[in-house]
Amino acid sequence: MATVYIPTSLRRLTQGSARLASDAADVGALLGWLDEAFPGLGAELFDADGNLHRFVNVYVNNRAIDELQGFETILEREDEVAVIPAISGGQTNGASPASGRFTPQQAVRYSRHIILPEIGGVGQRKLLNAKVVLIGAGGLGSPAALYLAAAGVGTLGVVDFDDVDLSNLHRQIIHGHANVGRPKVESARDRLADINPDTTVVPHTEALTSENAMQILDQYDIVVNGSDNFATRYLVNDAAYLLNKPLVDGAIFRFDGQATVFMPGQGCYRCIFPSPPPPGAVPSCAEAGVLGVLPGMIGVIQATETIKLILGLGHPLVGRWLLYDSLEMEFREIKLQRDPECPLCGDNPTIRALIDYEVFCGAPMAATGG
Repeated sequence: MATVYIPTSLRRLTQGSARLASDAADVGALLGWLDEAFPGLGAELFDADGNLHRFVNVYVNNRAIDELQGFETILEREDEVAVIPAISGGQTNGASPASGRFTPQQAVRYSRHIILPEIGGVGQRKLLNAKVVLIGAGGLGSPAALYLAAAGVGTLGVVDFDDVDLSNLHRQIIHGHANVGRPKVESARDRLADINPDTTVVPHTEALTSENAMQILDQYDIVVNGSDNFATRYLVNDAAYLLNKPLVDGAIFRFDGQATVFMPGQGCYRCIFPSPPPPGAVPSCAEAGVLGVLPGMIGVIQATETIKLILGLGHPLVGRWLLYDSLEMEFREIKLQRDPECPLCGDNPTIRALIDYEVFCGAPMAATGG
């Protein structure tokens, strides 16, 4: 059967389904089936003459049907058909969202969330009540923090003991020239306060270690990892698992990015990499460089996944490892599985407390994310 991808703007007509299966022989038959099976969907796709609206495109395996045989394009078993309407990206005039217990300012600030049926006032309150901790106020932490604060996440913890350096500014967009030399947590706190005064920023101007990680991370609902060294990455992974906290993980290097979500009991970083590479085998961003816009992409993905977890929406990147190649502008998804032999989350775990991660990795911890 071919698979049909339904964008979010049309899922209200497919009972929320993002993908549907059809045994239609060609594109025309498939579209006809959509029209019959899901009342109201046909009007979104076809004009009065039965032609596709000019603002609707149909793709088969990422190729427009106009480049193929149109409605007569034959569908094979593994084909994916995507129905993509235009979206304005603009504002909804005349919307009058109910403010509930929100202040008048909040009702305006979050109006575009509140008018989304999937979020509404209840979802926005979930965001305002959520507590998220960001490991690092650097390349990944910057865009993640900015968007989480803008979305109305009520409490953001920021863990970083580094100062803002001029070399940070090409990618760590939460900081500016006026903050060079200041602690990053202070710079981030001031910027986030300007973005959204509803967000309380809790600064942790200290290195995350085996001695303090459990106490710091235990104060929050979700952990967002933007660290740039293996010692901190394993530390955060282990602490989040032991505390039963979701971990939204991201990494960047030169032109490549990675993102995934580890839920307790469903795998962890050690399931992918049981042990770190030898010291010096993988250079840091400071040694190898990093494309300035790259952490923006991955950090925004981390913020998106965090918001989805808070709201219970969609399908998080659990059991999926998203790989991004910026030079090819290509995303690749790798399936991840919990390793029953994992020393942390496996069937017979041997790691039941935090260890010395600098010894484990043979390298010291760094201050922040790349």
